Amino acid sequence: MKKSKTERQKLLKETIEETPFITDEKLADMFDVSIQTIRLDRMELSIPELRERIKHVASNRWNETVKALPMEEVIGEVIDLELDHRAISILDIRREHVFSRNNIARGHHLFAQANSLAVAVINDELALTAKSDLKFTRQVKLAERVVAKANVEGTDEKGFTMVKVDSFVENEKVFSGTFYMYQSNDQKGE
Repeated sequence: MKKSKTERQKLLKETIEETPFITDEKLADMFDVSIQTIRLDRMELSIPELRERIKHVASNRWNETVKALPMEEVIGEVIDLELDHRAISILDIRREHVFSRNNIARGHHLFAQANSLAVAVINDELALTAKSDLKFTRQVKLAERVVAKANVEGTDEKGFTMVKVDSFVENEKVFSGTFYMYQSNDQKGE
């Protein structure tokens, strides 16, 4: 049985407050209504679209924090960041990210998301990728959302900061990489 508009909008607002990065598509499935109905409900409730919610959170929390590159140069949207520890970004795979003949994402977009996140997590004005070990574990398709999670794992024997990045679609790992980062400061690995 479908909920009344008032009840649905109340639950919609609560759901978005609890999980601000949920898509309109997931909300439509959750409430068994069309995507257009969700969009109209959001408009009536003055709730911005997902991309605007993400930008608002990211710019308010991390714009002054990321040192190695401007936020707009990070591929994907940073949704969590603790310098020299961890970071998370999301990338929605759109038409411009895929091969036209099969709608499979080009690997360089997944790499760019992971690599730019590895740079962003470093607490230094200069952070460069010296080397990376990568593994693509499954194809990513048009309209999927890739969540990349970076963790700083210390320094290797050459003094490079090691950043491990795993990328997921839903709960399935699609990419894994270890990035060996050069940084200019004297606090490597601390």
